[in-house]
Amino acid sequence: MSGTPTRLGTSVAPVRIGLICPYSLTLPGGVQGQVLALARALRASGHPTRVLGPCDGPPPDAGVTPLGNSLPTAANGSVAPIAPDVPCALRTIRALRDEEFDVLHLHEPLAPGPTVTALFLASIPMVGTFHAAGGSRAYDLLNAPVRWLRQRLDVAFAVSEDAAAMAGGALGGEYEVLSNGIETDRCAGADPWPTEGPTILFVGRHEPRKGLAVLLEAHQQLPGDVRLWVAGDGLETEELQHRSAGDDRIEWLGRIDEDEKLSRMRGADVFCAPSLRGESFGIVLLEAMAAGTPVVAGDNAGYARVARQGSEAVLVPPGDAPALAVALGKVLSDPGLCGDLVANGLARAEEFSMQRLAGRYLEAYRSIAA
Repeated sequence: MSGTPTRLGTSVAPVRIGLICPYSLTLPGGVQGQVLALARALRASGHPTRVLGPCDGPPPDAGVTPLGNSLPTAANGSVAPIAPDVPCALRTIRALRDEEFDVLHLHEPLAPGPTVTALFLASIPMVGTFHAAGGSRAYDLLNAPVRWLRQRLDVAFAVSEDAAAMAGGALGGEYEVLSNGIETDRCAGADPWPTEGPTILFVGRHEPRKGLAVLLEAHQQLPGDVRLWVAGDGLETEELQHRSAGDDRIEWLGRIDEDEKLSRMRGADVFCAPSLRGESFGIVLLEAMAAGTPVVAGDNAGYARVARQGSEAVLVPPGDAPALAVALGKVLSDPGLCGDLVANGLARAEEFSMQRLAGRYLEAYRSIAA
């Protein structure tokens, strides 16, 4: 890609950018989605950008350099698909040598794998974005080494106040809070998936902290014509499917790609994210808002930063199935409330456009590359 960059700035020379993600880019996840979307926004503005990361299958787009398969690893109450192996490190070194980037942008810089390899070995300017919140045992146990690695970053960002507090408390240094972004045009432009009646959509990993079990319990308390789409998979999938066996109102979708996710968001009557804890930011809520779908979600710290109760979403106490059922039923049956949530959600989503996010990051790239 060549030419004069547009929209994000007026510099004559494009910045050649490498985005590194420690998590498998072929598996669904908030960090992976942010990295791929940011790369698209930067490329659209004339800046050559490649994404480096593990891939368990074909790369998700032509701008990705795969670094090998991932190894599922327990972290933060979840399972992280990282690649801390030697072959991944060697592929990372080769890619850094061949691509001749002007700047590197490391997402979750201290997650084992290619971001740590870059921190050890790269000799070009580096930006880091910290996504996780809630504490890290690795930061505690390996404090001296990770503090040293943190000092290799020229600029550090965090996606929320909680993420900044976690990184700053464990690693020291300063962090600019820069919230995640969404591709608003892509969300709004998806073709709505056809439905067969009032429909709720859940998208996420099937693990305790995501609250799918709570949603399934709440769904049993809703009218018999209310359907539920369940996307994703995880450690709890088999157990939860067995528990709800025989309920033909529930459709288990498995893993779905980004296009199908947005299409189902547009088609659903309600998007439900009943997470219990551990959310630093509610990017999936913003995507649903941008798709014009009302949101019902768990009232945790990360989601509360994105959506105000009763304005952009209906937030319910985490783990409270009866309260969740009441909230879902009210949104499905009250056109006035539904319309207000959609209108407010659309306006809120525009505040977090990926184009704005890319513009701020580009300012940081240019500053340190200069």
